[in-house]
Amino acid sequence: MKNILGTAIGASIDRRDGDSGVKGALLGYFASGAVKTVAKLGILAAVGAGAVHMARRIANR
Repeated sequence: MKNILGTAIGASIDRRDGDSGVKGALLGYFASGAVKTVAKLGILAAVGAGAVHMARRIANR
């Protein structure tokens, strides 16, 4: 569902320029997948940073 939404938004943005919307639809499709991947990596980095912080606090006791 997210890919369909990204495709539709990308196509509508590309049509504003007078183009067919195909290029925008493709960019929207790939952008929605990229956002999903970046969000997962961000969550992983936050959990990792929290674990390192806790480990340092415990080691300094």
